[in-house]
Amino acid sequence: MSASEPTAAPGTTGTGAGLPCSPVFVTTHWSVVLTAGGRDTPVARDALAKLCRTYWYPLYAYVRRRNYSPPDAEDLTQEFFARFLEQRWVGNADREKGRFRTFLLSAMNHFLANEWDKARAQKRGGGVLHLPLQFDTAETRYVREPADNVTPEQHFERRWALTLLETVVNGLRAEYERDGKAELFEALDPCLVGDRTSQPYEELARKLGISEGAVKSAVHRLRRRYRQLLREEIAQTVAGPGEVDEELRHLIAVLGGR
Repeated sequence: MSASEPTAAPGTTGTGAGLPCSPVFVTTHWSVVLTAGGRDTPVARDALAKLCRTYWYPLYAYVRRRNYSPPDAEDLTQEFFARFLEQRWVGNADREKGRFRTFLLSAMNHFLANEWDKARAQKRGGGVLHLPLQFDTAETRYVREPADNVTPEQHFERRWALTLLETVVNGLRAEYERDGKAELFEALDPCLVGDRTSQPYEELARKLGISEGAVKSAVHRLRRRYRQLLREEIAQTVAGPGEVDEELRHLIAVLGGR
């Protein structure tokens, strides 16, 4: 499935059946990083590394949209993250503008304007990279993206949103697989998008050998858990709980502007 459209509505919460409702803002990644500021604490360093591993590709795609060649985009993104982590640029983050995606793009633009020429003077690949970024698949992913006339910044926003949704769907799939329900997830996966009245409940009931009512209940639980995971994933990238709903509305607007 292509997780290109969220089914969650702003302000919606919920948990799957039998799943405890976990507090979203206990140890979320970006809030941990911001709390630590520029201090090189192990917890903050690990939190930042996890964010960067998850969301590096939108930045690579942004650099490509700035008309850098694939080799330069790879080297630039690699060098950016090496400096980003080693020099603890996160200490410059403004809690009043506390979205990770916003800070990351701002830091990259600063790097392009002030640091890239210096980096190119060094031996290619000379930076020490602390993150296992999957550059072997980056350009393949990039060339498969549809052509459009949006700005590099708009493309970054959209790619960020899609990466976030892909992360949520992958996490949901992993939960079902751990519970021995991989086949059920694959059957119900298409029901995560689209209007409820247009879902093939009768067909799925025959395929799964259960009643149509049972299928509807299973889809309801799937969507409810998806909404919860979506909110939790968004919470990892903003500075406080008050920004989750606003970020969710922004995500929906970005994807709706295709």
